Amino acid sequence: MTTLPPLLDCLWLCLAAALAGGVNALAGGGTLLTFPALLAALNSSVLANGTSTVALAPASLSSAWAYRQDLMKEWHWLKLLIAPSLVGGLLGTWVVTSTDERYFDALVPWLIFGASLLFALQPLLTKKKAIEKADLPQPVPEHSPGKLIAVTLFQFLVAVYGGYFGAGIGILMLSALSLIGLSNMHEMNAIKTVLAGCINGMSVAVFAWQGKVHWPLAGLMMVSSIAGGYLAASYGRRFRPIYIRWLVIVIGFTLSAYYFYKLLKAA
Repeated sequence: MTTLPPLLDCLWLCLAAALAGGVNALAGGGTLLTFPALLAALNSSVLANGTSTVALAPASLSSAWAYRQDLMKEWHWLKLLIAPSLVGGLLGTWVVTSTDERYFDALVPWLIFGASLLFALQPLLTKKKAIEKADLPQPVPEHSPGKLIAVTLFQFLVAVYGGYFGAGIGILMLSALSLIGLSNMHEMNAIKTVLAGCINGMSVAVFAWQGKVHWPLAGLMMVSSIAGGYLAASYGRRFRPIYIRWLVIVIGFTLSAYYFYKLLKAA
């Protein structure tokens, strides 16, 4: 399918992509904006999933560039988590194109709800006050080999889910980063955007190889998502991190409610 839908539909899809790029830069969940819009336009869930992934993937790069100063402060975490992100993203996309998705769909609401709850309770779970000033240095806690392995495994599982569908991977990654001791939202978002880019990059390769992308629409939406991601990342730095934290929590519980509704409706 290579023809474009009517102009009004294209404008609506570009707006959805711009908003999704901004949402992904700040918290995650932008797929919930682009996937339903593409599903209505293309009438194919697999094609909509692949096109949505391609459209949003470059936004992670523009967001990461906007966060580049914060990114360098936590480079050691990237070196640990990039490899499981790449492998997991590749595996997850292979699964969605090869198996029945009903079984995994049943787990999605619980996964996102649990991650959102952990993120909301993070200050209590870590027993320390979150650093709310973006310009304050964070202490570097020591981590046992077992904890590092657990973080790597969790990121791999998040990447598998991200390759499968992707909505909410930002929530999951931010929850994990908060539980290992990070609390500066700008630095956490910087790590998240790079890892999301790795996951989505693998997904793009698989979807493209299997012909599951509407390229004309993906190209239009790609430009919009890049602009939305960069503007949101740049503008978001002007807010106190606590405001972004609450935005993440609201988006997380909204995502879980959406998926619970879909699960009950399908029952």
